[in-house]
Amino acid sequence: MTDTTSYIDMLRKFGSDLGLPKLNVDELLQTQKKNIDALSESAKLAAQGAQSVAQKQREVLEAGLREAATLAREYKPLGKVHENIALQTEFARKVFEITVQGAQESASTARQSTTDAVKIIHDRVKESFEEIRASVRPNKSV
Repeated sequence: MTDTTSYIDMLRKFGSDLGLPKLNVDELLQTQKKNIDALSESAKLAAQGAQSVAQKQREVLEAGLREAATLAREYKPLGKVHENIALQTEFARKVFEITVQGAQESASTARQSTTDAVKIIHDRVKESFEEIRASVRPNKSV
């Protein structure tokens, strides 16, 4: 008999002596394994969401830099003032639109990954309570 087995047996006897309900330790251990698996899956989903948000932010930055490069190529300091102002205004509008759209998409991605990660935990907690409830049996020896 291993130390773990004797410890579990000692706890069962102690619980029985106190009149506590019998517990199926194997079922409880399986429940805990499922809980750990759910936490792992949730963390993986959250990490993927964070990676997607970082990717989107990189894309937004690259798009802004492309627009800045276009403005720099088209900028003619000795050209007409109103044309330069129009170019700068168009640049600012495009960068603003890119930034707002990127922020909305990043927020949506973050919100969805968080919702999905939390749902995994929520569902597992609910299942866990059901499994624990099912594994508790009334103590017939009292």
